[in-house]
Amino acid sequence: MHPPETPLIEMRGVTKTFRNGELEIRVLHGIDLCIHPGEFVAIMGASGSGKSTLMNLIGCLDRPSSGRYRFMGRDVSGLGRDELARLRREEFGFVFQSYNLLSGATATENVEVPAVYSGMPPAERHGRARRLLADLGLAERLDHRPSQLSGGQQQRVSIARALMNGGRVILADEPTGALDSQSGTEVMRLLTELSNQGHTIILITHEREVAEHASRVIEIRDGRILADPGPGPRQGETVDFMPHVDRSSRLTDLVEATRTALRALRANVFRAILTLLGIVIGVASVIAMLAIGDGAKQSVVDSISAMGSNLLMVRPGAPNMRGRGGIVTLVPEDVRAIQELPNVLAAVPEQGSTVTVRFGGADHRTEVNGTSADYLLARTWRPASGTFFTPEDERRYARPCMRSCWAATVPRISRSATWPPSSTV
Repeated sequence: MHPPETPLIEMRGVTKTFRNGELEIRVLHGIDLCIHPGEFVAIMGASGSGKSTLMNLIGCLDRPSSGRYRFMGRDVSGLGRDELARLRREEFGFVFQSYNLLSGATATENVEVPAVYSGMPPAERHGRARRLLADLGLAERLDHRPSQLSGGQQQRVSIARALMNGGRVILADEPTGALDSQSGTEVMRLLTELSNQGHTIILITHEREVAEHASRVIEIRDGRILADPGPGPRQGETVDFMPHVDRSSRLTDLVEATRTALRALRANVFRAILTLLGIVIGVASVIAMLAIGDGAKQSVVDSISAMGSNLLMVRPGAPNMRGRGGIVTLVPEDVRAIQELPNVLAAVPEQGSTVTVRFGGADHRTEVNGTSADYLLARTWRPASGTFFTPEDERRYARPCMRSCWAATVPRISRSATWPPSSTV
């Protein structure tokens, strides 16, 4: 415990400026403030006077733009985020106008929240939370949820939560703003008792009758302190402050996170089911779209492969003009010459024509294609049944005929042709 002359909170020349693009708004202008342990201080001002901003700086929820802030003799202006969080957890308790309780948790579970972050064992924090609630007159409401409590009872749960880790400094921001007069009086009585026990109480209010419960009233306007009577005599001795030992670990953090998640799921079963259903439908839709996309891609690749992605068509005729009619400028010797070139797998002559075929007393107009035995190799096609003609058939000038029953569908009839009708290589 620090001697009376040592300030618990000391601010010198503290300013706070908010920036919105190129626009700067200065809220606090050179605040000088000293608060000693055990004081009950009320900071009073109208809306927009800067009192809430000052409370955020005192509670290490924000950083000053300039100036110096010391807490228990330690300069906290330059502390990192984790150090500030540890300081808030160990030294400060917050009481808000809107209570800020977890709707799905019981009164006991709400009070236990600060101890969860400090790594306090479950049995120990559970017992302490129940004792605090009993001391504040809520022994019969331990397992009630916020919706089952009155406004005054919810605020008492909020006060018990502020005391869970010791609560050396209690920051109360308009604690009676949402309460009726009787509940407000009861809350102020509780804060006065906490001050008498040695807790340092800093009350933010705009009501004179509420501020008069404090032993020291500081008036603030337009970001400047207008009136401050200075530190008064201490109201009591500091008691019941928890030892600041961080007992958290990765395992305990994981266990508590799992418990919190399960508790939230139990409190909102229908919403959890809808959320999980949405996730399942979303994942299934993504998988289905990927499968459809891969299937379509494979179909296109197969079609391109069937047409021969490395196939070069050589046609007779003038440049940039496809040959038509009876133009014959390529002969079998050309095919053999191309076959001798490097990196040529096969050179295939090809010539198509239309013919009339008769079957069963009926004439059919169709197409025929004259080619060689290497046609299947060049086109990467294969018959669905039977065999294709062979090089031996070519040498014997045989005349086999083959229907268009290919594994890759070809909408025409093919048959072998004798030399030299080729006009396509």
